[in-house]
Amino acid sequence: MLNVQKKQKIIQKYRTHESDTGSPQVQIAILSAEIDDLTKHLKEHKKDNSSRRGLINKVNERRRLIKYLEREDAGAFEKLKKELELR
Repeated sequence: MLNVQKKQKIIQKYRTHESDTGSPQVQIAILSAEIDDLTKHLKEHKKDNSSRRGLINKVNERRRLIKYLEREDAGAFEKLKKELELR
């Protein structure tokens, strides 16, 4: 789980305007950080199936948001893809 300071840093880095906390770019960045943390956790705890289920849900949510962003704003999608090193 991300702590408050990490989440605030991510929001400040990827926000589109001053009071932005929920744009697709911010949501994708937060989900990417959570996915990285869960992946590290699951490498140590291979039998933690409830965390594995949460990881799968986060990956699917990020995929839906990426498709939405690509459809609505291709320029922002390309920029975010490069910054987060997504495939």
